[in-house]
Amino acid sequence: MKNLSMIIHANLQQDLADLLRGLKQVQGFTFSHVEGHGAQVEHDPLLSARDKVVGYTPRVRVDILLEDVDVELILTTIRRDRSGFSAQGIYWVTSVEQHGRL
Repeated sequence: MKNLSMIIHANLQQDLADLLRGLKQVQGFTFSHVEGHGAQVEHDPLLSARDKVVGYTPRVRVDILLEDVDVELILTTIRRDRSGFSAQGIYWVTSVEQHGRL
């Protein structure tokens, strides 16, 4: 089992939710609202004019539990989607040692 975590610009949240809901390999996902702070560069594609004025970027963290074999398929699907996710975020994959319901 793996946890796919992504950070995307908040403007892409609804498009990503729609995409993920349509994938049979995704049983569920969690959105957490986060703020991106740090050195901002003019060519950063995640920065809007609003972001440059307020000094931070509104972002969303997405966590998805996936079977090991599904991770690459999900990443490829997200990259190829026409909603504009390409070059609009970062991701990382971690192993899940144990999971269950409380």
